[in-house]
Amino acid sequence: MNEIIEKDDIETMIYEIREKQVMLDRDLAKLYRVETKVFMQSVKRNIKRFPIEFMFQLTYEEFLDWRSQFVTSKNDAQGLRRPPYAFTEQGVAMLSSVLKSKIAIETSIKIIDAFVSMRNYLNENKDIYKSLNTINNKLVDHDEKFDLIFSSFNDKSSYLFLNGEKYDSYSLMIDIFNRSKEEIIVIDNYVDKNLLDILSKTNKNIKVVTNKYNRYDYSKYIEQYHNVELIINNNFHDRFIIIDKKELYHCGASFKDLGVKCFVINRIDDEDCLNKLINKI
Repeated sequence: MNEIIEKDDIETMIYEIREKQVMLDRDLAKLYRVETKVFMQSVKRNIKRFPIEFMFQLTYEEFLDWRSQFVTSKNDAQGLRRPPYAFTEQGVAMLSSVLKSKIAIETSIKIIDAFVSMRNYLNENKDIYKSLNTINNKLVDHDEKFDLIFSSFNDKSSYLFLNGEKYDSYSLMIDIFNRSKEEIIVIDNYVDKNLLDILSKTNKNIKVVTNKYNRYDYSKYIEQYHNVELIINNNFHDRFIIIDKKELYHCGASFKDLGVKCFVINRIDDEDCLNKLINKI
């Protein structure tokens, strides 16, 4: 390696790690015209001159992060089997006392000049970096607000099912039941195998409010499952689902007829309506 080392070339080898401007062992070895292994052997023979403020080894996480950002060549990546050592400006200055050849002294001077130049550049442009950081923080804040807005759009309260969409309506019913953590109340004027099949898919306590039910289906169900309490009540015409006494859904079709004809399931966000309905049970 006989080419002249330019300060600009050295500046491209300076990275910011742990909020410090540093150079890595393999780049320094290249500049000092020795192999990385030989370079580090010289350093370790004089390890007392390199406290952690002067030199530190990257953690494996820091190594992966650095490699993902700066290593683009496949050959370079294959040559990096361990986290490298990083040298601060003070560490580079100390190298001149360890590597005492003429080339080493001249190289150390050029590297220190590059550190100084980089530091001056950062100081001169700190207001710009501060402004960019402020803009970035605002963009992050705006992204979070947009995410919140769009998530509210995705939180549907009405679901329309067309003729024949039996599975989709059945699947939504299971999803609604799975929202429960404690108790489910189902209000339907007729209970048979179709509703009981759905109720068998949840292990929550369920109150079924009805005025008519298939005695044979229900007797077979309770022989195996013990999560349903049947309440005979003739106060209701429509079908409702109440989840943990907090969420209220209105179903436009009887549970035995889900998907047979076009119908809608609505979530009703009205606490007063919810409480009145519960009091009628």
